[in-house]
Amino acid sequence: MAAKILIVDDEVNIRDLASLYLQKEGYEVLGAVDGQEALNRFKEVSPSLVVLDVMMPGVDGFEVCREIRRDSDVPILMLTARNDDIDKIVGLEIGADDYMTKPFNPRELVARVKAILRRVESGQRSNGPLVAANLSVDKSRREVRVDGQERTLRTKEFDLLLAFMENMGFALTREQLLETVWGFDHPGATRTVDVHVQHLRSKLEGAKVQIETLRGVGYKLVPLPE
Repeated sequence: MAAKILIVDDEVNIRDLASLYLQKEGYEVLGAVDGQEALNRFKEVSPSLVVLDVMMPGVDGFEVCREIRRDSDVPILMLTARNDDIDKIVGLEIGADDYMTKPFNPRELVARVKAILRRVESGQRSNGPLVAANLSVDKSRREVRVDGQERTLRTKEFDLLLAFMENMGFALTREQLLETVWGFDHPGATRTVDVHVQHLRSKLEGAKVQIETLRGVGYKLVPLPE
């Protein structure tokens, strides 16, 4: 069954161009002209991925992203008309998986969509929980447990923890984490790694591991000393 892509943009030419190239790749494409219609259509069709413009009248893309993230981990690729790191950082911090600046190359859009969906599919196919002390991360179920009690993590928080668990004890730079978790390396976006690490630390309270800060380098996950 073809993956469903929901394109949300108030510019009809953007929706048409993106739809044309995505449909050529076999995706089922649906459109929405504003934020409210996007939320309604999202509930109706349960898309595999959302391409979401930031600047829209009424309910903007940031608010749509927040609303989707209340109940869903579906991948979100945000579009911004401004070459402004603030838009990109805010989008990533509230749960977007990737971003592109308009005007964009439609072939790059298709490539980004494919890459995001491959990462999601790969995560779903992986099996066997990763365990460190009393912390367990089930890649296939996307579940995190501390002392057997499930902890609720957002999509990128889970992916970040998974990167740490798969590299237990090894130093990971912010740039490496951006590339691994968000799928790109952009110097202006490294702050979003720090924000997600802070959130992740709070959600792992009671775990016998810690995310250690390596000043000037990045982070690593290590067991707590006995």
